[in-house]
Amino acid sequence: MRVDELLQEKRIEYKVSGRDFLVKCLNPEHADTHPSMRIDQVTGIFNCFACGFRGNAFTHFGEAANFLDIRRQKLKTVIQETRSSSVGFKFPKGFIPYEGNWRQIKPETYKHFEAFLHHDRSFNGRVVFPIRDITGKVVAFNGRHMTMTETPKYLIYPPQAVLPLYPSAVNSIKGRVILVEGIFDLVNLFDKGLTNAICCFGTRNVDKEKLSILKMQNIVGLDIIFDGDEAGQTAAEDIKTMGEALGMLVRNIDLGNGIDPGSLAQTQVNKLRERLYHESSTN
Repeated sequence: MRVDELLQEKRIEYKVSGRDFLVKCLNPEHADTHPSMRIDQVTGIFNCFACGFRGNAFTHFGEAANFLDIRRQKLKTVIQETRSSSVGFKFPKGFIPYEGNWRQIKPETYKHFEAFLHHDRSFNGRVVFPIRDITGKVVAFNGRHMTMTETPKYLIYPPQAVLPLYPSAVNSIKGRVILVEGIFDLVNLFDKGLTNAICCFGTRNVDKEKLSILKMQNIVGLDIIFDGDEAGQTAAEDIKTMGEALGMLVRNIDLGNGIDPGSLAQTQVNKLRERLYHESSTN
């Protein structure tokens, strides 16, 4: 049952006001003569700005909400808002699809992530990945230099870009995704069969809103694999707290001995998959 269907069933008059329904207060002790209460059209969360009465319309009336439908509606709203505010970038003129196997990554994996080369001053010598938001628009480019000594190792264009968790439209294994720091952590795991990995482009680039978008896609669990140093583990614990506040089942996975997911070999990824999901890889 949707919020509007609930209000119609209860014969409550409402007006659409932005993302909310405007109704007379549901508080029986408040003789509301003007519509003073806003009810979120998707979640049913309400708040009266006159008397402060707040809650959820579904629980208020003892009705069961269709939470799958709620998540779909919230995701649809996020996509619509992102689409209207996001401009999107085109691939640069003269780009060349990358068809190599740098770092022993298969060419088809690079093709999946739309990796390319571009011989301008900024991206020369780098494998470049277009970063798409939840609407599919390119919001940034992430270039990794192919020599280990070049600085900066990663180059983001534009520098001020707000990066989403990537990929924004996620795959899952048993309702879970793996959160890693860098794009080559993601690419390496995907290449070796763990296709449910996402990256955050740095431990400080995760917030409750971005985790909420995962929840809207029916992700119930999050496995965090960050660097084993103090900074990485502190960030992982902070994200674990955020995820659990959203009702997600979060695990902080330690690979041990300073190992990072971007350097795992196929046999190591197979063991990680079995450890996380108790299933064997076909690779």
